[in-house]
This record gives sequence, structure tokens and C-alpha cells, in this order.
Amino acid sequence: MPDAEDARRIALSLPDTTEKIAWSMPTFRVAGKMFATLPEDETSIAVRCPKEERDELVLAEPEKFWIADHEAQFAWVRARLDALEDEGELRDILADSWRQAAPTRLLEAHPRLGLVAGE
Repeated sequence: MPDAEDARRIALSLPDTTEKIAWSMPTFRVAGKMFATLPEDETSIAVRCPKEERDELVLAEPEKFWIADHEAQFAWVRARLDALEDEGELRDILADSWRQAAPTRLLEAHPRLGLVAGE
């Protein structure tokens, strides 16, 4: 079961990623644009997720994903770290969020970053 240190290590392994404290919590940014946070007590992560996909995730796996009230109007979803299957699932979630925030130059330089096998 992954934890906050795994999330931090994986996020920082993604190209051009930095960690910055904002709103009293660690945030992770690619080229200055936020793609993940470790909110509250660092038992979950918040990541970018298109609203349509986010709603489907929450309905399909409510024990794993949820939407924080203050993030409902934004394209973000929360994932409980202790509900994730393994580091591979955490890596996929973080890489997907990274791709949504990364500039074109990084996407072009790392076209297969974080893609699930077969994509």
C-alpha cells in the first residue's frame, strides 16, 4: 500500500517537477503548474482529472476516490493512498495528472510517460 513518501518520490521523479508548500501542504508542479497535492494529514492525494472522468471514478470506486467540497467546481479528484492497489497504480494516477499540466515541450519529449501498457 503506497504512502505519502511514495507519492512524493514518484511525483518528483516526473520530468521538470518541483515541490512547493502552498496552503500549508506539499504541492507538486510541472513547469510551475500544479498537478498534485498531499492535503491534510497526507493520507490522500489530490490530482487533476477531467470532471466527466472524475465523476465516473467516484461512482465506480467510492472507497478509493472522492471529491472534496472545496474542489467540486475544479477538475480535481482525491485518492485515498491506503486504498490504492500498489505503487504502479499511484504512478499511473500521478503521471496522468502530470500529463494534464505539462507543457507541450515536455509532452513531446516524453510521449509515453505514464501510459498504461497497450495505450
